[in-house]
Amino acid sequence: MLVPLTTVVIVAVGVLGAQALLYLLLDRLVDDAMLLVTAIVEIALVVLAVVTAVVQGQVSGTGQGATMLAYALTLPILPPIVVFIALKEKTRWTMGVVIAGAFTVGVMAYRIIQIWQLHGPA
Repeated sequence: MLVPLTTVVIVAVGVLGAQALLYLLLDRLVDDAMLLVTAIVEIALVVLAVVTAVVQGQVSGTGQGATMLAYALTLPILPPIVVFIALKEKTRWTMGVVIAGAFTVGVMAYRIIQIWQLHGPA
């Protein structure tokens, strides 16, 4: 359950990053479509945090379960902050902030998959 869910999160955040890149190239600001994609990413991240909290006890290795849980609990904080910055700052380069935030969430979600596959139940 954890790997497919995390894969969905990575794909969703990839869509958000691609959308932000397109908006950067077209010199557009945040609109309803971007807020919708961000809301979908946020819902997926909250579900991922809950699932990770449930399964983190199955992770072997010193501190690996806690690290995985820390990643999962941090992820839902990032997209709202990034989009809030993009809403308040009205320059072209705010989409760069959204791209960086999307990349960060994608990398952290991928790290959750790595921890689960290396230290999860056999």
